[in-house]
This record gives sequence, structure tokens and C-alpha cells, in this order.
Amino acid sequence: MTSPAEQLAGLLDLEQIEINIFRGRSPRENLQRVFGGQVAGQALVAAGRTTDGQRPVHSLHAYFLRPGVPGVPIVYQVERVRDGRSFTTRRVVAVQQGRTIFNLTASFHQPELGIDHQVPMPDVPDPESLPRLADEIRDRLGELPESLERMERRMAFDIRYVERLRWDTGTLRDAEPRSGVWMRAIGSLGEDPLVHTCALTYASDMTLLDAVRIPVEPLWGPRGFDMASLDHAMWFHRPFRADEWFLYQQESPIATGGRGLARGQIFDREGQLIVSVMQEGLFRKLGG
Repeated sequence: MTSPAEQLAGLLDLEQIEINIFRGRSPRENLQRVFGGQVAGQALVAAGRTTDGQRPVHSLHAYFLRPGVPGVPIVYQVERVRDGRSFTTRRVVAVQQGRTIFNLTASFHQPELGIDHQVPMPDVPDPESLPRLADEIRDRLGELPESLERMERRMAFDIRYVERLRWDTGTLRDAEPRSGVWMRAIGSLGEDPLVHTCALTYASDMTLLDAVRIPVEPLWGPRGFDMASLDHAMWFHRPFRADEWFLYQQESPIATGGRGLARGQIFDREGQLIVSVMQEGLFRKLGG
């Protein structure tokens, strides 16, 4: 039996059907839409497959245009925008059932030396001292609901919240719009740096908008808002492995007009800042 990490690597292993054209699987799941991190990760794989592999990706900027349909393959069309002396640029359009659902621009940079500084990693508990997400939910509910049981079986990442989950609105008073989680892929992702980059891109969309929701509703329990990712940007600063622990610190500087902005900083276990993330999400009150 393959590990969840191997299943994720398989999901990111696209089929090349023509020069600059790739096809990705979309698991048939009981979800309203395809998970945005899956589309972003697959699109970045498609972009990386058209480079020489010597330049790691240093940034991506993407828009979620339409919800993807679970169970229907997604075709990724790559435009080779630029191959320069230091930078390579690719543009990717994701198409499903004849309609564009997502686009991404990624830039790859030849490693070089330069100035070096960063903000410090926050002082948080070690991941080993924190409960797994599924265990924390079991402790509260006695057992996992069937939908969460299915989610746990296919979950590619071990997620551990730095602070205990909030379960009712009474715990939200004076709650600051920020959240922190430790994460790592469950199992080995192999040695290809592009796989680790795309796996972390997948994970970066899993919890980021939590920071927007924290002041208005519990992270787990009945939902009062429908939310969807609108755009996503990432900057990759240093090499990393997505199957080793990384700390994802998330905060929301503003939410207004039906949209919320979230930003994240990802640190490795040694305290190095490895990735920065920004995302805007749509928030609409259910039944409103």
C-alpha cells in the first residue's frame, strides 16, 4: 500500500500529451469543487517540466477563475514566455471541459549569492508535543464524522495546530486573525526538488484562509460562510523538503467587502524562512 505522500506525488505526476501540454488527474471526491492547491501544484509541475531543471522556481502568481469539477481531468497548456541568462518564465493555463479554470505565471531563477537576512521564526511548541488534527477532533467529538474519516484517509499531510482549535463562538472574543500549524507530508516524497516545491504549493492552500475566519467563526464545526480562493502568490527563498516538518504562520491584515486577505510565512525546523505566501479569498455569509 502506498503512503499518502506517494499518492500525492502520483497526483502531481502529469501525463504529457503534446509539447507544452499536460494532463492531470482530478480525484472523484464528494466535494463542491476541486481543491485549489491541487490545481496550483499540478500547474507548477507543468511549468517545471518545460525547463531544464537547473533553475528552481522562485515565485508564482495565480488566479482561480472557475471552480474545477472533481473527477474530470484537467489539461495544462504551457507558454514558454522567456528563457534568459538568469531567469526562466512560464505561463500556464488550466482547462477543464473546454473552459479556463485557472492560470499561473511562474519564474525560475539560477541560484546566486547575495545579501542575506530574515525575520526570526516565532517561538512555538515543537510539533511532537502537539496533537494531530484528527486526534484533536476525536478528543472533542468522541469519533470522527464519516466525511472527516474519508478526509483523514486521503490526507497527504500531518497537520498540527500550534493553538488548540476553537469550537464555539464564545472562544472567539478578542481572537486575533492569525493561526499557526506544523505540517509535513506523510511519507517520503523522494529526491526531486520540483516535487517538494509542488507538494508544498499544494499544502499552502489548505489552512491559509483560517486566519481570516478566526474572528468570526470556529475553525471546526458548523460553517457560517462559504469561502473560495481567488488568487495565490508564493515566493520560494531557500531549498526545503516538504516531507520534513515546516511551520506555517498565517495572519489576515484585512477582511472587507466580502473578501479577506491572508499572508503566510513558512519556516523549516531550523528556523529558516523558506517560503512567503499571499492569498485573497471570497467570503459570503451562507443564506445571506
